[in-house]
Amino acid sequence: MQPLVSIVIPCYNHENYIEDSIQSIIDQTYPSIELIIIDDGSKDQSVEKIQAMLPACKQRFEHVYFNTRPNKGLCATLNEALALCKGKYVSLIASDDMMLAHKTQLQVDYLEQHPEVTGVFAGIELIDSNNQVVDQRVSTPTEYSFDDILLNLHDLPTLTQMFHLKDIMDVGGYDESIKVEDWYMLLKLTQQQKILKYIPEVVCQYRIHDESFSQNGLQMAEEMMKVIQPYRQEKSFLDAELKINRSILKYHYKKKGAFFYYPVKYAVYLKYWFNKIFA
Repeated sequence: MQPLVSIVIPCYNHENYIEDSIQSIIDQTYPSIELIIIDDGSKDQSVEKIQAMLPACKQRFEHVYFNTRPNKGLCATLNEALALCKGKYVSLIASDDMMLAHKTQLQVDYLEQHPEVTGVFAGIELIDSNNQVVDQRVSTPTEYSFDDILLNLHDLPTLTQMFHLKDIMDVGGYDESIKVEDWYMLLKLTQQQKILKYIPEVVCQYRIHDESFSQNGLQMAEEMMKVIQPYRQEKSFLDAELKINRSILKYHYKKKGAFFYYPVKYAVYLKYWFNKIFA
């Protein structure tokens, strides 16, 4: 009997993309799937688009759950969904991204053959708002350490993830006060010596558009700074902090001109070297 896979789609204002995302799950070659969709208070027509696809979903999947309610944020939505999951494995994918048809089968086969591995990732195609492929990203390394994750020297695309559900629940799910939930979870797992693997094969399509949170460099850097604070005692913390501070300098202070940029830059590097020497 093939293990059940829980696939979670958190949705927020993606009326133009949610149908494609759901259809990509319907098209999976792997049979044993439950689908959980939670709309996080969308103000567009996302709910109507989802409801129109529910009959096809109920015909395809072993179990389908859909709910819409006021906005609570992504991490709260993910925790809500995780509490409903019944699968051995879980995949989380944004409502503007898509899975290639073989994705679930490939990753289940890998995890079944390597029970010591907590989670598996893979390569992606980058697509535009019209579903046209504009680039491809497939990496060479197949495993990353905690320090690699902390220093952001990894390529583990969020949309390609598949985890043992138990391992995600054992670390307490997601911190609802942060926004870079993917990096947060990678750090939590690898700090506990959990093994994450990468398959160098394209399995998902990542959509690039103006609403993507990852397009906002300053906000991303500020959120990353929040995430690393519990790891101040780790040997790579100062290097990770400097790397994020350099992003903040680039996206915030550089725009203010040399009068603001250079004093802050010198202060950042002075603090870094002082802590490096006297830590």
